[in-house]
Formats: sequence, structure tokens, C-alpha cells
Amino acid sequence: MIEPKPLPPPAKDPGIRTGTGAFLRVQIALFLGGFSTFSLVYCVQPLLPLFSNDYGISPAQASVVLSTTTGTMSVMLIVASVLSDRYGRRGIMIFSLLIGSLLMLACAAVSQFHTLIVLRTLQAVALAGLPAVAMAYLAEEIEFSALGYAMGFYISGNALGGMCGRTISAWVAEHSSWQTALIVIGVMALMMAIGFWKLLPPSRHFQPRSLHLAVMWEGARAHLRDARLPWLFLVAFLLMGSFVSVYNYLSFRLVQAPFSLTTGQIGSIFLLYIIGIFSSTWAGRLADRFGLSRVLWVMVTIMLGGVLLTLVNALWGVIVGVAVLTFGFFSSHAVASSWVGRRAKAARGLASALYLWAYYFGSSIIGTFSGTLWGVGGWGAIVACLVTCLALCLGVAVYLRLSWQGQT
Repeated sequence: MIEPKPLPPPAKDPGIRTGTGAFLRVQIALFLGGFSTFSLVYCVQPLLPLFSNDYGISPAQASVVLSTTTGTMSVMLIVASVLSDRYGRRGIMIFSLLIGSLLMLACAAVSQFHTLIVLRTLQAVALAGLPAVAMAYLAEEIEFSALGYAMGFYISGNALGGMCGRTISAWVAEHSSWQTALIVIGVMALMMAIGFWKLLPPSRHFQPRSLHLAVMWEGARAHLRDARLPWLFLVAFLLMGSFVSVYNYLSFRLVQAPFSLTTGQIGSIFLLYIIGIFSSTWAGRLADRFGLSRVLWVMVTIMLGGVLLTLVNALWGVIVGVAVLTFGFFSSHAVASSWVGRRAKAARGLASALYLWAYYFGSSIIGTFSGTLWGVGGWGAIVACLVTCLALCLGVAVYLRLSWQGQT
């Protein structure tokens, strides 16, 4: 009797392919998730003067409403990523968005400022779950050739959410109250969280890891010993620190001669933030086509050029500079973050969290240090600092390009 030939092993699932319904659902879900998260985080920024007036506190004290959120998130990113490596991606992201939205609604009902701070801290603990996990989810579930585009589309949601959270809350507060503004943002975010829950496909490639401290430490050591990941973490540190510094301090220059702009006029210029919605997706597609290392250094160079253009003593030069800077930043961030997702072969949630920790740490360190230079040499001194940071970032990008051409 002839033995039947054994069946060949099933082909490895390459991941969700472009052009499929599942790919579209992932795109929409992660866009909504990014939009919701960053609108919840940054919607309080234009409301700080109202907090100061209503609670009788100084501007510095009022700013704690935002700084406590971003500071707590930077710490909780690591915790959320470790939990996602053990318990899965999708559930943690859904929990993050739902609880974060409900806590925003609770913020609108408080009467004591310290209670508002406590709720914003709890909100940061919850919201850390989406940015810490989204990159890892995409890296595991999306086919390799489309990861750059998918990551860019997710980041475009971040950009639009950060911009709309600020503008919507400011407009609503101007016509009503800051409490109403928080309710509007909270309801909007809650609707997006439900949409995210319904749209995002379950994980198919997730492999749970142990929560033992030794396993987590070994995962972190593996990422930090990797030939490329630490360089990408440095890129995140330098990119975000430089970008935030421009958006933090350029207004100090624009209120002075020869510009003498009003606050409303300055705010209109910063609507150029919307460029990031398109540039991140476009850069992701470009990286999928030509390679990550070929695109990253070009986008960092564009960002560097934008910073230099802000030195022009004409409004058109500043506007073009901010536009070019924003284009280069979101493009570079999309490429670098997708590279982390492709490079990390294990503990992807932890790799994503380390990248984002460097990202927010750069915002804190460079964003604060560059501001101290205003009293030393004005805008020129700040630009000199940022050019130095971006020149170092460009050097890293070129090193990655020359050392590992065609590789990830």
C-alpha cells in the first residue's frame, strides 16, 4: 500500500494586505484612536488662562493640567507596553480610549483644581495604552510592505487630533465655558472609542510573553544592544525636542517687531500643523517603495531647512519655514517609528514604548533647555540649538543609510 504524501506546511500568514476590507478597518480604527488620544491630551492647552482665572492660580500652576498628563504618560508607556506583551494589544487600546474619554467627562464636573489634576493624572495612565501599543499592533498585523503607509496614516490621526483638540476646545470655551469644552471633547472621543472598538480586527499574530522581571529586563537589553534601535530612539529624542521647541517659542518672536502679530494671528499660522496629516502618510508610502534608510535622512534635511527659514525677517519666510518644518517632522517620525516596528522581532510593545519614551523625553529636555536661550540671544540662539540637534539627527540618519543600505 502506497503511503499518502504528507501535506505541505501551511504558508506563513504575511499579515493584513493592502486593498482588503480588513486593512481599511485597521486604518480607520487607528486613525480614530490617534485622533482621540491626542485631542484628549492637548485640548486643555488653550484653556490654561481660564483655569488660572477660575481657580485663582498662577499660569505656572495652571500649566500643571497639561504637564502632569504628558509626564505621567511618558512613564506609563513602558508599563502599558509590558502589559500588552503579556495580555494582548487590542483590549488594552480599547480600554485606554474608553476610560480616557470617560475621565474627560468627569474633569468637566470638578470644582476643585487639585481634583482636576488627579483626574488628568488618571487619564494619562489610561491614555498611555494606545500610543504604547498601536505601533506594535501594526507591526504584527500588517503585511511588511505596507507597514510604512499604515504607520503614517496612524500618525496623521495623531496630528489632526492634536490640532482639533486645541482649536475645538478654544472655540467652544470662547462661546460657552471650559467645562462645556471638555464635555464636547469627551463625547467626541467616546464616540471615536466606540468606533475603534467596532472596527479594529482581533490580533492574529500576537504571541504572549511572560511578565517576569527577568524576561522584561532581557527584552529591554536586547533592544538597547540592537545595532539600529538605539539610534532610532535617539532620532525620536532629537526630532520631537526640536519640533516642540519651535511651536513653544516662535510666538515670542512673532509678537515682536517686525511682525507684531496678535495671539489670534499667531494661532492661525500654527494651523499649519495640519500638514502633518498628509506628510506622514505620504512619507510612509515613500519608505515602503524606496526603503526606510533612503527616506529618513531626506526628511530630516527638510526639517532642518524649515528651522533655518524661520530666521527670515519676513512673515512669508516664517510661514514657509513652519510649514517645511512640520512636513519634515511628521515625515521623519512616520519613517522612524515604522522602522522600529519592523526592526523589533520580539517584545514589540516594549520597543515602541522605548521609542515613545525617548520622543517625549526629548520634548521635555530640549523643549525646556531651548527656551532658556531666549534671554541669551533671542530666536537666533534657539535656532542655533535646534540646528545643532537636527544636524546630529541627520548624522545618525546618514549613518544608518550608509551602514545598512537596503536593510531594516
